[in-house]
Amino acid sequence: MTGKPLAKRLVFHIGGYDPITSHTSAQRRFVREIARFQRTWSVKAAVDGLHDTADQIRWNVTTTGPDWLVETDYRLVRWHDVIEAFGRRSIGSRISVGILAFLDFVLTGTLWRYLLTNWRYALFFLYPLVMFGLLIAVAFLIGVVAFKITGSIPIATGGGLFGIVAVLAGPWRWLHLGDLFDDWIFSREYIRSVNSEIEQRLDRLAAELVAAANNSAADEILVIGHSLGAVLAVDLLDRALRLDPALDRNKTPVTFLSVGSSILKIGLHPKAIRFRTAMERVANSRAIFWGDYQALIDLLNFYKSRPMAEMGLSTENEAIVRIVRLSRMLDDDMYRRIRFNYFRLHCQFVSGNDRRASYDYFMLTCGPISAKSQTLAPDGAVSMIADDGGLIASAPLSGSELSGIPGAAA
Repeated sequence: MTGKPLAKRLVFHIGGYDPITSHTSAQRRFVREIARFQRTWSVKAAVDGLHDTADQIRWNVTTTGPDWLVETDYRLVRWHDVIEAFGRRSIGSRISVGILAFLDFVLTGTLWRYLLTNWRYALFFLYPLVMFGLLIAVAFLIGVVAFKITGSIPIATGGGLFGIVAVLAGPWRWLHLGDLFDDWIFSREYIRSVNSEIEQRLDRLAAELVAAANNSAADEILVIGHSLGAVLAVDLLDRALRLDPALDRNKTPVTFLSVGSSILKIGLHPKAIRFRTAMERVANSRAIFWGDYQALIDLLNFYKSRPMAEMGLSTENEAIVRIVRLSRMLDDDMYRRIRFNYFRLHCQFVSGNDRRASYDYFMLTCGPISAKSQTLAPDGAVSMIADDGGLIASAPLSGSELSGIPGAAA
């Protein structure tokens, strides 16, 4: 094991574009998934102390093994209210503004950059427009068939309108097209303008993070961003650095993990200058260690990419990129059940594992080994935790091993 085990950890988790309607449902999902973590690693966990505020949902997690105990102050950063505000717009507005946002990404060459960087992500980006186009085509065909049968233009028009209403009442929701259109809209607005609600929230959380780095009893502060939440995590850390540029003088180390990240969704847009500046400041800070976890089967992340290089930024202090296999985290039956559910696969980055693997969300956020040490180790915590959940002592990574890992100097 590299270094002494942790006793206390502070976690800021920023999720992706996925509305969580209540604090109880968020904690319920966490409790359900941490139960799998307990079985997989032969450990115990207790979750309690739920607190709901305007900026975050907080609870305490106590995890124990035969020879360790960790107390985690877990903070789920809220932005579902921002997401829900987009979802409350009329369907007509969401469709028209969503198509405008899509055209923005096409005409600026961003979609082409997606294709060059990761064609799978480009396919996912195209998916909602393609599906929406197919559904509208089906509605049009209903009108055509109605005209051929009746020869009546009013009936044909009514049939087409009925088809459109049926599409919006059913497949539009079942295929999550509304959320995907909103995702485009939010991303475009984030790149080109300021969302005051997000700005103010991140400012307050950055002040909390700086105060914690100065005064917290935690052994590690972990900021973890999933999907589009990784973009907001970069923004949060950048604000903390602007509040306290010498964050590294403080006693509590800060680790940033981007998992199943959409950083390049924003960073590859030519107008995302503000974001790329923030990303460079975070990457170059000696105060922050950055690990980036990617998975091939997950269409919603940029697999096998080097984020800094792809954005044309200095790679002197880039992320340590770890490629993980979601299939190795799950039982065969479970994997077969979800392998074609792109959203569920994407959420495996923040779910419990059935098998011990190099990436385990709950081991990173609630385990006795620092997230930095787990990221530096090629097999994560696997060789550091015994079958009974106890710690295994082993030699720390040598200087030569560290130098062979891109971004290890961070």
